[in-house]
Amino acid sequence: MGQNFIEFERYRPRAIAGQSKRRDDADTNDRRMKARNNILSICQAGFLTIFGILAACALPSTAQAAATPRRPNIVIILGDDLGYADMGSFGGEIKTPNLDSLAEDGVRFTNFYTHATCSPTRSILLSGVDTHVNGLGNMDEWTAPNQRDVPGYEGHLNKQVATLPELLKDAGYHTYMVGKWHLGKAPDLIPAARGFERDFSLLDGSGSYWDMTNLSAASPSSTFTENGRYLTKLPDDYYATKTYTDKMIEFIDANHGDGKPFFAYVAHQAPHDPFHLPQEWRKRHVGEYDIGWDAVRQARLKRQIELGIMPPGTQLSERMWFVPDPVLLAPATRAILGKKMELYAGMVENLDFHIGRLIDHLKKIGEYENTIFIVFGDNGAEGSDLFKMIAGSKGSRDYLFSAIKWAETHPNAWGDPGSYVGYGPMWAQVSMTPFSQYKGLMAEGGIRNALIVSGPAVKRPKESINHGLMHVADIMPTLLDIAGASYPQEYKGKTLPPLIGKSWTPMLAGQVDSPRSVRDYLAWEIFGNRAVRQGEWKIRWEYKPFGKGEWELFNLTSDPAERQDLAAQQPDKLREMIKLWENYAQANNVILPNRSVYEVMEDTLPPRVPDDPGYPPLLNKKQFIPPQDMMATPKS
Repeated sequence: MGQNFIEFERYRPRAIAGQSKRRDDADTNDRRMKARNNILSICQAGFLTIFGILAACALPSTAQAAATPRRPNIVIILGDDLGYADMGSFGGEIKTPNLDSLAEDGVRFTNFYTHATCSPTRSILLSGVDTHVNGLGNMDEWTAPNQRDVPGYEGHLNKQVATLPELLKDAGYHTYMVGKWHLGKAPDLIPAARGFERDFSLLDGSGSYWDMTNLSAASPSSTFTENGRYLTKLPDDYYATKTYTDKMIEFIDANHGDGKPFFAYVAHQAPHDPFHLPQEWRKRHVGEYDIGWDAVRQARLKRQIELGIMPPGTQLSERMWFVPDPVLLAPATRAILGKKMELYAGMVENLDFHIGRLIDHLKKIGEYENTIFIVFGDNGAEGSDLFKMIAGSKGSRDYLFSAIKWAETHPNAWGDPGSYVGYGPMWAQVSMTPFSQYKGLMAEGGIRNALIVSGPAVKRPKESINHGLMHVADIMPTLLDIAGASYPQEYKGKTLPPLIGKSWTPMLAGQVDSPRSVRDYLAWEIFGNRAVRQGEWKIRWEYKPFGKGEWELFNLTSDPAERQDLAAQQPDKLREMIKLWENYAQANNVILPNRSVYEVMEDTLPPRVPDDPGYPPLLNKKQFIPPQDMMATPKS
């Protein structure tokens, strides 16, 4: 446009020296007409040029807007105490077609870590910050005397952190939650106060699937919220897994079509005990588990190796020394214990069914292809007898409460309201095949979980398997990246602690195989049990008799079942790893508890002995049968 104005000045009419005034007048008029026409032509050309420039400026924006994809929806599906080997896509015989379909559309990750118990894992997931900083340095139920009133040990998700739903909401996402919260009950700590726009939430750590019955006399009723209001009763047709799914579909539909993406946190209570489920889901595996836990573990490991989840040559961990050899049990005993696993399998299949309802609904409304799914369990499978731990001994207040409120003890009533069934350490080890131990402990069976990620952010081959080292803290930076949001240095007037995770975005795009280098490390502590993993190496310290009361060293590449302690053979590596622990503890204000739920285990469990198959031979010696041709009857 500037060039056209210059051209206009060049063609302005001027008087020519030596010409008469008449000629000048005529020439002037002629020149004026020509100049007028030139001006009109130039103005027209200028206008067209200006219009063209404006149009050119506008076209890229329009094209860019048309080419810019919608930001993806995000669905996190959390199974409570779901085991590493329970899903079919991770080697389980349990039928999980809907979860497996997400694995077929996405990627399975075999080296993913959570924390050893539920609320600590959830606190890291929603804050991206270590438990000893975010308020869950210990579970609220087990805070030790020397941890009380210490920042980082509040027993709830504290106000020093910003939450994932808060940051996604600020970035233009709808934020919905259903299921178990377990991160605080006060009005300023419930889901609605921590960034969720809509919620239907169980605030407690567990309870009935049928009603509001809780586990102890001191807290006889579970607490629920819906959209920031405390509920006085539950819907008439309430069943936890079904209702949570109904509510999430309702939340998504309420705003569907407004152009905004959504973040859905589906924190199912299932399959946490008590094993409550409808009648039609209780008899899908009748008699299947009477063969015993050893045989089921062996079959699961075989499938894991065939699938590529575990490498060839992987061994099973030792059967817990206080768990009996099922071959030595009477058939009726095996059947009763097998029935508990039947109920658990039904719980997982019912969970899968309702997850399928959500998947199908997203397909129906055209949102499935633009939705990222992240699926995992919150910790290892539950091997402890939580009910016995709470009910205590005869004559106590809680024993009386349990006898009244949880009185349906006959096996035929298992699954009904008022029944309480867990499946014990034997089946927990099955759920965590091939790993050692289970929930609450620092062996792989307590902290390692199956992970599935699918959706538009995943560019790796569908149905592939990845073995990169990953952690639940990675989810927050990953989802902020995907949402186009950032993690602020300050939030609501407070300086935020740094995120401890690493974004998976490059890994999901296929640019790298792991978000971590061999020098990066992970660390844990809960109840005084603690661990560090760096590369293929791991150290763990656990109370006796689950551990040795001293640091143990394992090479997880050659020994994922943690059968061989290498501390004596590799003292330099042990010292190197302990130094990492000390750095972690100092950086995160780790205060080891002066009381622990594990402090009396050595006195209450049988003495620990090695798991040597077939020992003692006395118990497995079969009837001797002499050669037939040497048989005779006694002489009279």
